[in-house]
Amino acid sequence: MKIAIAGGTGLIGSTLTDYLVEKGHHIYILTRNRSNKKEKPQVKFVEWLGMETEPEKGLEGVDAFVNLAGESINGGRWTDTQKRKIIESRITSTKEINRIIKALKQKPEVLVNASAIGYYGTSQDKTFTEKDEIPGTGFLASTVLAWEKEAEHAKAFGVRTVLTRFGIVLDKDEGALPQMVLPYKMFVGGKIGSGDQWMSWVHIKDVAGAIAFSIENKKIDGPVNVTAPNPLQMKDFGKTVGKVMKRPHWFPTPGFALKIALGEMSELVLEGQKVLPDKLDKYGYKFFYIHLDDALSNILQSK
Repeated sequence: MKIAIAGGTGLIGSTLTDYLVEKGHHIYILTRNRSNKKEKPQVKFVEWLGMETEPEKGLEGVDAFVNLAGESINGGRWTDTQKRKIIESRITSTKEINRIIKALKQKPEVLVNASAIGYYGTSQDKTFTEKDEIPGTGFLASTVLAWEKEAEHAKAFGVRTVLTRFGIVLDKDEGALPQMVLPYKMFVGGKIGSGDQWMSWVHIKDVAGAIAFSIENKKIDGPVNVTAPNPLQMKDFGKTVGKVMKRPHWFPTPGFALKIALGEMSELVLEGQKVLPDKLDKYGYKFFYIHLDDALSNILQSK
């Protein structure tokens, strides 16, 4: 298949590109600047979001689009300016994807648009699946809702639209995990906040696997929770980190300290939601990592 990826050089995008290339697909990465990119036999770069670019000319015949583009939510304190960047970057890229699809003579079969489990809001006692259609409240939920609504415009062109709601993506070098394991490396790891908040995690390889599965399985559409089947509360997540790293889990970090340091962004670690991947299970996706200790052993002990 020919697959176009927006955000193809980021954490998820680069992992997904390698995964899809291994499966024999040809990848077209949408980028603002081709000059500093090195193409490979199965990977080409197409400029987009420029003043004079017409990316659709290089994308005719593409079978699938994957949209991962957007400002990182971990990019700094959530000031009003940063919030605008987070929202506008997602809406702008998704609008451009839909414009490209409209301009193509041959429409792609599917659009897989990134999203997040922040859609559901936070809770310590509820379990969320794709059947929960009422969004939560707050900045993350409202951002995800607007992002998904924009992506769903692709349906008007007859394009199957999948909304992959990512949990906390675990990777050795990027994302939340390096920050979470740092205290354990210094022998001061422990419970963060109350410890009762849920962590719906997923190994980076399963993110790539779930996206590829959603592209290939024509029965899948709408929201898809990309989380491992066994979420944990933060206190148990931390204990597992300590066990895998052979470090103590004893030094608590009070919630108020994180709120002072991070402001509203502290909700990423102080609040959470228990989310299950019902749709992936229903259609037979086989996770590479279903238990946290196995996932962390792979990530933290790999070279």
